[in-house]
Amino acid sequence: MSAMAGGRLPRAAPGRGFTMVELLVVMAIAALLLTAVPPLISAAFPGVEFKDAARRTVAALRVARETAIRTGADVALMVDVQESTLTLAGMHTMSLPRHVRVKINAASRKMLDEQRGAVRFFPDGSSTGGGYHPAARHGEG
Repeated sequence: MSAMAGGRLPRAAPGRGFTMVELLVVMAIAALLLTAVPPLISAAFPGVEFKDAARRTVAALRVARETAIRTGADVALMVDVQESTLTLAGMHTMSLPRHVRVKINAASRKMLDEQRGAVRFFPDGSSTGGGYHPAARHGEG
């Protein structure tokens, strides 16, 4: 006889499959693992944070330069050493990982104070110069 004999669907055997409660428990455990795993991965590979900080810094410098060329106006990339942030004037602020600090190597006239400095890009693609260097914070886990 076929499974559709008499126009009826076959019935599932009782006791097979998962209950809704079991599925919810598994989903809750999966959610906990997804929130716990990323910090463990970055702790296991500390060099990843430094590479990410360097890439993000380079990307911010490129965006600042390209924006200056495209708009025909000066564009400044601000760095706050204490907060470990890069701010592209009029756009957004980018935070670097908490275990990474930034050192500024800029002309004294481009330093706003002890903790903040800027590199200014001009419409011709040139800049005031300087550099930002991601480094490990000493004394932190």
